Amino acid sequence: MAPQASIPLSANILGTIGTAFWCVQLVPQIWHNWKQKKTDGLPALMMFLWAICAPPFGVYAIVQKFNIPIQIQPHIFGTLCLISWAQILIYNHGYTALKATLLASLVWIAFGAFEIICIFALRAPYARGISWPVTFIGIIAAILLVAGLVPPYFELSKRNGRVIGINWIFLAMDSAGAFFSLMALVAQNTFDKIGGVIYILCVTMELGIFASHLIFLFRTRSLRRQARLDGKDFDDLPEASIYQCDADRRGKAKTIVLDIEVGDGCLERRMSTSRVLSIGQQGGQGKKGVNSEVQSVCSEMDN
Repeated sequence: MAPQASIPLSANILGTIGTAFWCVQLVPQIWHNWKQKKTDGLPALMMFLWAICAPPFGVYAIVQKFNIPIQIQPHIFGTLCLISWAQILIYNHGYTALKATLLASLVWIAFGAFEIICIFALRAPYARGISWPVTFIGIIAAILLVAGLVPPYFELSKRNGRVIGINWIFLAMDSAGAFFSLMALVAQNTFDKIGGVIYILCVTMELGIFASHLIFLFRTRSLRRQARLDGKDFDDLPEASIYQCDADRRGKAKTIVLDIEVGDGCLERRMSTSRVLSIGQQGGQGKKGVNSEVQSVCSEMDN
């Protein structure tokens, strides 16, 4: 397809709205990660594949001479993805902040160099009518974007459809950004099929995540009502174990019994393996190291 000769005003407006969403869509997720100091349920592979998707999509948009907002879009998107990826490395993979920041920065520089080289290499052949290299780059971008939305579905399968760790404001803004960007392509003089496929697949797969959690809420409505009546958290109910990450294939939660001296007595509590590991990391090794944390957990369980 030949480059866009002119861009209608409506396409620029819609593209600007889509870019506005995609300029900040990951900010709520980044804030959520920082506030919670954990990223359970948010796959590192998702963010990294999305970050990898940005350079080829940027090349595709620039060489095709899309409207300016859509040319800017993938660069902001990729940068935010790398920030979120670095957070996952810090909170869930034990990286230091310095190590994760340096790694993300090096990847960002490498992506920028790759994009600059590809733009200069493909612009002249594309102007002479050789379009297959640009088309190939666009297909790679589409595949990577869709591939990035696959890991969350594995997280959903671990919890029987329950969504954990993904910020809903982020997901809604991301879907809205893809939708308005799609409308911008529709408003152009010539609709770009590959760009359209990218946005359509993005919206469709994100709607699937929304639908999965809505189904979870519908299936567990009675359990959640029971938890409220009992003054408990939903995850404290034994029946809720199949919706937790450390449930095995038979649907029985993997628990561990803590038999730890607290004060003058001995308390026995059952809790998830992940919570016990968290206690061990926070309180240090041995019984004395976890006493204070166990007291806090037991207090929470009794309230």
